[in-house]
Amino acid sequence: MTAVTALDILHDPTNRGFASDNYSGVHPEVLAAIVRANGGHQTSYGDDVYTARLQEVFREHFGPGVEAFPVFNGTGANVVALQAVTQRWESVVCTATAHIHVDECAAPERMGGLKLMTVPTPDGKLTPELIDTVAVRKGDEHHAQPKVVSITQTTELGTAYTVDEIAHIADRVHANGWVLHVDGSRLSNAAATLSVSFKEMITDTGVDIVSFGGTKNGLMVGEAVLVINPDVVTGMKYLRKQSMQLASKMRFISTQLEALLTDELYLRNAGHANAMAQRLAAAVHDIDGVSVPRPVQANAVFAVLPKVVSEKLMDDFHFYFWDEALGEVRWMCSWDTTEKDVDEFAAAVRAAMSA
Repeated sequence: MTAVTALDILHDPTNRGFASDNYSGVHPEVLAAIVRANGGHQTSYGDDVYTARLQEVFREHFGPGVEAFPVFNGTGANVVALQAVTQRWESVVCTATAHIHVDECAAPERMGGLKLMTVPTPDGKLTPELIDTVAVRKGDEHHAQPKVVSITQTTELGTAYTVDEIAHIADRVHANGWVLHVDGSRLSNAAATLSVSFKEMITDTGVDIVSFGGTKNGLMVGEAVLVINPDVVTGMKYLRKQSMQLASKMRFISTQLEALLTDELYLRNAGHANAMAQRLAAAVHDIDGVSVPRPVQANAVFAVLPKVVSEKLMDDFHFYFWDEALGEVRWMCSWDTTEKDVDEFAAAVRAAMSA
C-alpha cells in the first residue's frame, strides 16, 4: 500500500494567464475571513451571525431597504433573480451578447422557464430606444409579454454603463411597468472605473434587483441576489432553495462577501484589475498587425491579431478567442495580475508578431 502523505501542490502558483478573472486564486483577506468563521458551530442555511452581519454591510453600500440572498454562483443568482420578478407568460429583454443568453447553457430557459428576447447592440449596451423595439404586442396572448430588462454591468464586451445611462433605462423600463435587473458579476469593476458608489450606480438610479458578483473579484465561491425593490419580487427564499442555491454552511459564503465589502477590498481588487487592463492595452497598441477595437473600460481587453499568432501564444499563455472568424481574442486581467505579467505577455505578443 502507498503511504499517506501530505497533499502536494499540483500546479505552478507563479503561472498566470489572461483567459478569465475566474482563473485567479482567493484574496488573502478573504481566506482569512473564512478561517475566522470556521470555529465551532453556527446555525445552518443562513441563520448564522455572519449572514446577519452581511445584511447590514450590504445596506451600508446599497441603502437601508436592501435584502441580500447569498448563492453559490452567478448563473444561479441570475436564474433566481429573474424568476422572482416574472410570471410564467412573461419574458426577459437582454442584449444578444448577454451572459444569460450566450454563456449559461440555457439555464434561464431550462431551469427557470424564462423566455429571453435578445436585442443586437454594437457595444453590449441597451438603450431606451433599443428597448422600445421590443415593447410591442402588449396584451397579445400569442406573444410572450416583456416584463424584465436585464443589463450587464460591466458588459460582456467590457463596456460600462454610466450612472445616467442606467437611470434613463430605468425610467423607460418603469414607464412600461417593467422591472430592471442588473447582472453585476463585475459590478465592482464598474464602480472602480466610474468612481461611484454602489448606491449611486444602482439604488439611486432605480434598479430593482441585482446579481452581485464576488468570485471574479477575489472570492473562493459566492455571489448574492440583492433585492432593491421588494414590491416587484415574489418568493425569493423559496426560489433560492428550489433552484439549489441555498447553502447549508452559508456562513462561509457570507463572510467572504463581507470581507470583499470591508475596507474597500472590492474597489482595491477591481481597480487593480482595471489598471492592468489599461496597461496591457497601452503595451500592445503600437504593435503592427494588432488592433484593440473596443474601449477598455474595465478589466477586459479585446484585440484582433492573426489567428496563427494567437494559437502560438496560447501555448504559453491562457486566453480564448472571442470571435474566431475575425481573429478577435479577449484578454482578462484579475485582482492578482501583476505589472510583470502584463509586460511579459505584451513582449511575447510583440515577438510573435515580429516572427
